Formats: sequence, C-alpha cells, structure tokens
Amino acid sequence: MSGFSFVFTSTVFKDKMENKERGNFSELLSELIVLADEVASLAKNSEIEVDIFAEFAMLVEKFPPIFNDLRDKSTVLDKPPIRKSLESLENELRRAKALTKSTNLRQPIKQTEDITHDIGRSLGLLLVASLEVSADFREKIGTLQRQLMNAKFDGNLSQTSSPKSELTSTDTKLTGEIEEEIIDVSIDDVVLQLKNGNDEEFAIALLRLKEFLRNERLDGGLINEEAIIAILFNRLGSCKADNRLAIMRLLRSFAFGNDEKKEKMVDIEFLSAVVKSLTRDSEERREAVGLLLDLSDISAVRRRIGRIQGCIVMLVAILNGDDPVASHDAAKLLDILSSNTQNALHMAEAGYFRPLVHYLKEGPDMNKILMATALSRLELTDHSKLSLGEDGAIEPLVSMFSTGKFESKLSALNALQNLSSLTENVQHLIRSGIAGSLLQLLFSVTSVLMTLREPASAILARIAQSESILVNEDVAQQMLSLLNLSSPIIQGHLLEALNNIAAHPGASKVRSKMKEKGALQLLLPFLKENNIKIRSKVLHLLYTLSKDLTDELTEHLDETHLYNIVDIVSSSTSKIEQAAAVGILSNLPASDKKVTDILKRANLLPILITIMNSVTGSNSSTTNSLADSIASVIIRFTNPSDKKLQLLSAEHGVISLLVKLLSSGSAITKSKAAISLAQLSQNSVSLRKSRKSRWLCVSPSVNAYCEVHDGYCFVNRTFCLVKAGAVSPLIQLLEDPGREVVEAALYALSTLLQDEIWEGGVNCIAKLSGVQGIIRSLQVVDAKVQEKALWMLERIFKFAEHRVKYGESAQVVLIDLAQKSDSRLKSTVAKVLAELELLQAQSSYF
Repeated sequence: MSGFSFVFTSTVFKDKMENKERGNFSELLSELIVLADEVASLAKNSEIEVDIFAEFAMLVEKFPPIFNDLRDKSTVLDKPPIRKSLESLENELRRAKALTKSTNLRQPIKQTEDITHDIGRSLGLLLVASLEVSADFREKIGTLQRQLMNAKFDGNLSQTSSPKSELTSTDTKLTGEIEEEIIDVSIDDVVLQLKNGNDEEFAIALLRLKEFLRNERLDGGLINEEAIIAILFNRLGSCKADNRLAIMRLLRSFAFGNDEKKEKMVDIEFLSAVVKSLTRDSEERREAVGLLLDLSDISAVRRRIGRIQGCIVMLVAILNGDDPVASHDAAKLLDILSSNTQNALHMAEAGYFRPLVHYLKEGPDMNKILMATALSRLELTDHSKLSLGEDGAIEPLVSMFSTGKFESKLSALNALQNLSSLTENVQHLIRSGIAGSLLQLLFSVTSVLMTLREPASAILARIAQSESILVNEDVAQQMLSLLNLSSPIIQGHLLEALNNIAAHPGASKVRSKMKEKGALQLLLPFLKENNIKIRSKVLHLLYTLSKDLTDELTEHLDETHLYNIVDIVSSSTSKIEQAAAVGILSNLPASDKKVTDILKRANLLPILITIMNSVTGSNSSTTNSLADSIASVIIRFTNPSDKKLQLLSAEHGVISLLVKLLSSGSAITKSKAAISLAQLSQNSVSLRKSRKSRWLCVSPSVNAYCEVHDGYCFVNRTFCLVKAGAVSPLIQLLEDPGREVVEAALYALSTLLQDEIWEGGVNCIAKLSGVQGIIRSLQVVDAKVQEKALWMLERIFKFAEHRVKYGESAQVVLIDLAQKSDSRLKSTVAKVLAELELLQAQSSYF
C-alpha cells in the first residue's frame, strides 16, 4: 500500500468516527469552510507541481462561499440527504488535503484530476439533495460541479467527459504495473485480451485501453471503435462485477458529448445487457442508469429501451430507491421515455402514474381515452389508488365524463369506478360535483347512453358512503324510483347506494321519506328474487330500515313475507345474508303474538339454534352480528307470559345454548341471553315440583332437589338457573364493562330473590361469591342498574353473616350514592343502610 493510500484510509476512518459524534449541522459547515481554506492554502503554497496545484486551489476556493450560504439556511436544510452529501464532500476534501501535503506523487496530474472529479461527484450529491434552495444557488453549485468534473490539469481548465473518471483510485496499483510495458503492447493485443481474456486478463486489458484513450492513441485510426464497443457490450453480460462497472464507466466516457459514438451503442442486445445491470448492486445500478440516460439522446435508443422486458419496472424501482443520484437519473430517463404513450402505460403498470395523469390532463382526446381505458383495467392497490387521487387523476376524468363524447364518457366512468373504491378518492369525486350528473344519466332513455348506466350506478354507490350525499334529501327517492326500471347489475348498485345512504347516523329524515314514498312495498317483493346478490342487498336495506321503522314493517310484513325470510335463514349458505334476514326478524316487536305464532309455525327456533351452535366461537363481524340477532329473536320465544312457548323452546335446547352464550360472543349477545334466562327463571317457582307433592309418579333423584326453589327442579321443565349452571356465568357478567350486560345479569339473578324463595337465592349467590359483584354494580352510572342492585342488597343484608362480611365494603359506595343519587333512589339506599344499622329506620331518607 502506498504512503498516500495509507494516509487516506486512516484519515477517512478517523473522519467517519468524528462525523458520527457530530450532531450540529452549522458546526459541520463551519468545519468544512476551515477545511476548504486549508486545502486551498496548502495547494497554493506547494513547492511541487506548482502550476497543477495552483489551478486546483482556484477550484477549491469556490467552496467556502457555498458553505457559507448553506450555513445561513441551516434550519431549513438540515436533512439526512444533505448531511450525507456534505460528509462525503468532507471526506474528499480531507483526501485532497493529504494529496497536497504529499511530497512523493508518482502521477501528479492523474492523481489531482481523480481527486477533483471525486469532489465533483460528491458536490453532485449535494445538488440532487438540495431541492429546497433557490434556482440561482443551485446554478452556482451546478456550475462548480461541471468545472470540477471537466477539470484537466495541463496548465489550463478544459472540458473532458462528465462520467466517472476513466482511471479510479482502485486502478492505481495495476496502472503502475503496466505503465512501463504499455509502450510495448499493441492495441491489437489489448483488443485480443478484451475479447478472449479471463477476468484478470480482461481487467488488465481495460486499464491498458484506458491508457491508450488517455494518451489519445486511438485517433490515428488504429482501432475500429465500433468493434471495441461491441466487445465491451458482449463482455458486460459475462464478466465480474468490478469489470462490469469499469466497462460502463468506459462506455460513458466513449459516449460523452459524441452522438456518433452513441449511434454505435443502439443495438438492442447491447442495451439489454445494460438493462440487466439495473438489477445489480447500487454502484452498478447507478452507472447503468447514467449510461442509459446518456444514450437517450438517440431516438433509436428511446424507442428500444421501453421494449426491453423489465427495464421500465426497474427504473421505477430505482426512482423510488434511496440512492439520490440513481433516483435523479431514473426520473429524468422515465420523463424522456414517457413521450411514448406505450411507455407511459408500462410505467403505470409498474406503479408510476405521473406520466399517465399528465396525458389525462393534456394532449389529444385519443391519448386521454387510451389512458383512462388502461386505468379502468389495471389491478390497483389502495396505495396506487391513493397516489392517483393525489396526483390529480380524478378531476380530468370527471371532465372527460362531463364534456366528452361517448367513448370519452365510457372510458372515464370505468376508470372512476376503479378509483372510487378508496374513501379518499370518494371525497375527490364529491368535491367534483359529479353526483348530480350521474343521477341524471341514470334517468336517461337515450339508447347510446344506456351502457354508461352500470359504471355510473357503481360510482354512485361508492359516493353514497359519504354523509355529504344527504345534502340532497331526494336522492334516495330518485334511486328508489329507478329500481324496477333497471337491469340486475344496476339494481345491485342502486340497492347498495340506498343502504349506504340509509345507514348514515344522520339519515333519519331520509329513512322517514323512504317509508312515506313506499320503500317497503317496493322492496318486499324482492324477497322472492332468484338473483341471490339482489336479494341479499334488499335484505340489508330492509334490515337498515327496520331499525327505526319497526311498527311500519310489522304492518307490511304478512305471513308470506315472514315465511320467505325464514326460508332464506334456513336455506342461505351466506352468513352475511342470514345475519340480515335474522336482523329484520329481531327488530319486529317481541310483544306481537301474531308474528310469534307465524314464526313458530315456520319452525324458526330450531333453525336458529342450529345456526347459533355452528357459529359459536367464531369472532368475525358477520357472525357476531348474526349471533346478536339470534339472541334477540330468542327473547320472543322465552316470553314469561307464555309457558307453553317456553316449554317448547326448552325442548329445543335453548337453555343450554343461552348459558353457553353468557361466556362467549359480543356484549349484545350476552345481555340478550341473560334477558331470556331471566324470563324463563321467572316461572321456575310456579313450575317447581314440591317435595310433598302427591302427583309424582316416580320419585325424583336426590340431585333434582333445588335448595333455592325448595323443590324438585329440571332444566327443561322448570327452567331453573341453578340446575342449568347459569348462576356463576351470570355473576361473572357483573364484571363486564357494558352497562346493558350488567343490567341483564342483575335482572336474571334477581329472579332468584323472589318473595317465596329469596332466602335460598341469597345463600346461593353468596356461596358463589356474587355479593361483591352486586356491590360493585352500584358504581355503574345508570339508575336502572343501581335500583336493581339496591333491591337485591336490601334482601342480602337481612342476613347478619352477610352484613358482617360485606357491610364495610358496601357502606362506602352506599353513602356516596346517597349523596349523589336522585330522590327516587335515596329511599332505597336508606333502606339498605338501615339493614346495615348505619341509619335509623325513621331517617328522613325514607
């Protein structure tokens, strides 16, 4: 290793360590100013190679003003890419400092040119990274960068090629080895080694070729340049990475500023070899992109590059990569290639959409139609749709639809349909004001426009997801009037749009208007629809409407309609459709006996139990919704005023299902299950079999005796919560964060404290550690929950042992409740406090 190489390596290592520790951007620039001044001073005062170093010093002296300007803008420009480029500049200037201090330079001209070009490349990184600075300042950086890259130290500053220096620092050792023998080697020998030599021989031949080039020994016509270019391109596909890099740098030197030489590089096979390097390591990628960009001046190259498989895809990947130089060159090359519409389409397929959007905004109608058609057919990710929306694709497409001829309208609508599945793009569509035009188109009877109705209705369905559509309260009625006049596909989109509109929280007026305009009469016949997609969407819309049109729905649902819905529940293979159908039934008033009788005859209950058993344990939104609705319908079949119906439900196994639901499912499912168990338990006292009964044909087993009901209890005949194993899971529900769940659990447990059986009920709840849960439920901010818990605690604290065990923890909550609750609860609180002997019976709280 030479003395200079050792100094350079150790200096770079030391500098990297210092840069890691330096955090202040302004401080970095101050150090660079000092370093640049020091390098310029050393160069001017050098006692060797005075003329060379004097010219070098003139270039370095131009750096401090640039660094000063950057320091003034440090708060804006302190960003990782700029910091990285400045650190690269610092490393190169330190190399330059070591060079100017050296007293033993073997090739002073070449070494000075190399370091100057390397400083120029680092300054190029700064130019790419400094997008925020003014154009004048960027021009100042660009001018200096060109001077550095074109520097040739022979007594004046003259132009050479801008690509990377033909002889890099890594070539120095080999150059020294061949320097003496180069005179004795002919160009024919070099060509032969380039063509047939192994990797090592090829590397040496490349250096010899560079030496010939440097000494300008090819101008005498001794070599066929076209042949040597062909050899280099052929070797590009088979040699090692270092040699590939050297080849491309050499080819860039050939091509620089010489269109005649570029014309010799237009062969498709040559270009394909360069394109392969786009997939390799970062340095090789950078040179490959640079070479393709250099050659893109030639029209034949521009035509052919886009046709090479994978080229545009890789250029887009490099554009989005983290190499600023390669990314900058890739952007310029893609911009050049995008003048061809086919290339613009390939770029869109690769995820780069700006050229496509540009064509949508400007140019002839045929190009716009071409781009819109492509956009309608592309499989777009959400990220791609977002990029297109942000790049401004939607506005020109809306303009094409509004003002264009039929083909423009059709391609624009299909493209908008593809983009409208993203919520952010829906907002662009709404702001464009397209909704009114789409509705108008749906009412059109012009035959040529009929084919536009399908994408128009699909876009409307997407726009309807936004509440802003409610600004026009008549839009839903207009869509309803089109239902029976449309094809199945359009009907599907209209139904989806109507459901989206009706489902908005602020759509109560719209739902009322839909009812007034006969929406239910219009929708119910669709329950017999053979098209499953249409039927499913009708069910969803009816379910949405049924949430606040309960009474109206009951009026219009006759026995046939109910049987149709039950048949759908029974036969549908879609859980989504089943959830909507059961949801409609769950919203019918549970007190309507006529509806209950029809559903009983339709054998609905065993169907629901079978479905529920099949979905228990699943946790998707659809199965949760289905379970919620089934649990709601079961409340109808456990009505405490109809013991026969309760017995029928028990025979179908509803009680064991309800107990299972207490420990699984959503809060709604748990609360509904608890309510059904409470309704069943209300009749347990009257259905129990007394131990003294003379009507027992067979003596029940000892296990049948229930201490709570003081009689013989059976799950399916007396609906006993104790025998069903429901008490413990109900107590667990008292810890649930949901108010409705706690209220339903208290309702069910309170049935164990009815007048005839309350002592046994208290002991059962206490034995299963339920008292503390009831006390905690007093902290639920809900009057119904608190009232039920107080009623239960009043009975529990009639037992001295429970007063002793739980009184202390209860009194803090009770006193707080007495102070904060309304007058209606204060009386009950006082009774409980009196049981705890904390309040006189004659207290004013009564």
